[in-house]
Amino acid sequence: MNLLRIMPVAVVLVLSGCNDDTSEQKEFIDQVKASTTPKVESIPELTKFEIFEYSAEQLRSPFVAPQPEIIQNKLTQIKNCLHPDPERRREPLEKYPLDNLAMKGTIGSSGQVWALITAADDTLHRVTVGNYLGSYDGKVKVVNNDYIELVELIPDGSGCWKERLTKLEMLEAATNGAN
Repeated sequence: MNLLRIMPVAVVLVLSGCNDDTSEQKEFIDQVKASTTPKVESIPELTKFEIFEYSAEQLRSPFVAPQPEIIQNKLTQIKNCLHPDPERRREPLEKYPLDNLAMKGTIGSSGQVWALITAADDTLHRVTVGNYLGSYDGKVKVVNNDYIELVELIPDGSGCWKERLTKLEMLEAATNGAN
């Protein structure tokens, strides 16, 4: 019963707060509009378009890959100097530079020794004399218990290649012995 007496009073109070007097807000908006001036930048002048005539239609498009025979001709142009064999099938470890490869150990018996190599993606590979690894056509010449010797073909900048003897050493032997 107490609720029935309070309810009409509450409804009257709520409805009295909803009046239509928005004159103060309208006055403020008019004041702000009067005090600000809109700043509109002028439209920039257009530069005159210069017509360019494409005159290299007979040349190869830079957006199309060159044909394989053109690349092959460039490789075989210099015949009297050392160069890698373009016909040779690439081996899995040739997609990694030598500093992304690590020698982990060796396995083998009766003259055949294999070196265990881990690549940057933590895959384990075995190589022996005659295999290739590294970015510069590195051919394995010697597999020893502590290192691998390989001969790489390094471009000299004039279209020829030079041989470079490189060692890939097993560094973990020294750190494992220290533990």
